[in-house]
Order: sequence, then structure tokens, then C-alpha cells
Amino acid sequence: MSKLSYKDAGVDIGAGNNFVENIKPYVKSTFDSNVLGGIGSFAGAYELPTGYKQPVMLAATDGVGTKLKLAIDSKKFDTVGIDLVAMCVNDLICNFATPSFFLDYYATSKLDIKEATAVVKGIAEGCKISECALIGGETAEMPSMYSDGDFDLAGFSVGVAEKSEIDRLAHVSEGDILLALPSSGVHSNGYSLVRKLFFDKLGMSFEDEIDGKKLIDILMEPTRIYVKTFKELKGSINALAHITGGGIVENLPRVLPKNVDAIVEKDSIKVLPIFKFMADYVKESEMYRTFNMGVGMILVVSPKNLDEVLSKSDAYVIGELQKGSGQAKMV
Repeated sequence: MSKLSYKDAGVDIGAGNNFVENIKPYVKSTFDSNVLGGIGSFAGAYELPTGYKQPVMLAATDGVGTKLKLAIDSKKFDTVGIDLVAMCVNDLICNFATPSFFLDYYATSKLDIKEATAVVKGIAEGCKISECALIGGETAEMPSMYSDGDFDLAGFSVGVAEKSEIDRLAHVSEGDILLALPSSGVHSNGYSLVRKLFFDKLGMSFEDEIDGKKLIDILMEPTRIYVKTFKELKGSINALAHITGGGIVENLPRVLPKNVDAIVEKDSIKVLPIFKFMADYVKESEMYRTFNMGVGMILVVSPKNLDEVLSKSDAYVIGELQKGSGQAKMV
């Protein structure tokens, strides 16, 4: 009987090594002066940024859900890496943390170097947009865990904030104005419903068009990253709410004190065409609980800072805070 190798079991160590060589230029392109060492050590090292009185490290982790299934089926691998970064760093800034570095985990049945390289190239692009460093990651071939052609992604980001700035509830009060920062599309939530509607119920193809744009291009549009906007506006905003799974009605209350309600005017929201199309087949209440509806981030702003925030961003007014019990109400 011949002796077995790891490759016989479905894991190609050589392919993994070649993959690491492929992604080195993209990873290095994200490095800043705080990155210590290079790629290939047992852990990534990042020097704590200076300029903080009481620095606190914050961490966020996320994936991109079944949007990955669309990437796999359509063979579009260049943008899901941006989504992965976005879902983590957009959470960090809601606690006023500036993203510092990012780690990724890529698990698959059998490593396809070309596909995996495209994904990591997208992660590196997301890191550059977020102005954070990609300092490490892990690639796992697990043929007994995943079907052929499948892979999964997880992202982990760490940022730094002033201890006094983390809790935003103390900065939010009755009379504050709610501003919406537009989303770039569906972002990375609700894709099980998206796929059920478009491909199972309606039988549409990737090439079908909505509002003059191919459906697959609309659905694979990467999640908008709001880090640079946050840095520009940080001194003029009281709180931020990342509108992900649960929509406005479940995410906005996370930044509300118990004595105020967020009154959101539905008619003020600039709903994207993709959501208008879906609304013909999905209940309105379900739409607002599942999708961002065109609002990727909500800013809570004092009236005195309203004009400044509007002039420095593409934000627009969608409501205000009134006396209440910590709820978000769509009117």
C-alpha cells in the first residue's frame, strides 16, 4: 500500500504557499508606519497610535453572509473583500474608534489561487479605503467541511478610541437632528431574501436589468465604507448608527437614550431603485426590518452643527429626536 500525503487528503500546502506569495504586494500596500514586521510571522504586530489620553482598543468581527453565494455563482470575486472590511470598520466608527488594522479568515473546500487572490485584493482595497492595515490572515482548506467551489469569509478589525468618547448615549438628546448617509446598494445584509425573491420566485437572471443596470452588478455593488466621512465629521456629530441587518428600526435605537425616540420620515428617505423594485413583492414592514433602504449610516447631530455636516458630506435630513422611550419610529 502506498503512503498517503496531505495532498491526497485534499489539502495542497504548495498551493497555499503560492497564494501567500501572490497576495504579498496587495497586503503590503495597506501598511502604515505603525505596522511592525512583515508577512509570514505567527502574529501581526501593530504599534499603538500616539495622541490619545486614555486609549481604548475596540474590536469588531463580521462576514458578508450569503452575498458570497452570489459571488461564487457569478464568478465575481473582486468586491466581496471590500464588503468584508466595510461590515467591520463601519461598526467600529459607531463607537468613535478609528480603525487601525484588519485580519481575515478564508476557508474553502479546495484553494483556487486565482479566486482567493481576487478576494484578498478586494480586502486590501477595503483596507486602503478605510485607512487601516491588513496585517494578517488565515487560509484553510477543509474538503470535508465545504462543498466543491464553496468558500467562506470572516473579518476582524481593531481600532482605537478615547475612553471618554466610546459611549455616545450621553451626547444624544431631544431635539437632535437625524441625517442619512446614502448606501451604495443592498450592502451585505438580507441576501437570503434577495436570492429567494429574484432567482427562486421571479426566475430572473444575472443579466436582467433594473433601472438600466444589470441585476448582478447591482447586487454585487460593494458596501460603502464611511471611515473617511467619520474622520471629517467626528467633531460635529453626536452619534452614528450603522444600518445593517434589522434595518433602521432595530439599529438606530442602539444609540438612543431611554428618554427619546427617533422620528424618521419615510418620505424623506432616498430609496434606491433596487428597493423600490423589491417593495412590489415584499411587505413594507419586512423591507424596513431587513434592508437599509438606501440609508447606510445615520448621523445624530445637534442643530448648531447641522449646516456644517451637510456642507461637508452627502448627508441629508430624515428626522429628529423627540421625547420618548428609546424607540425608532417610521412615520
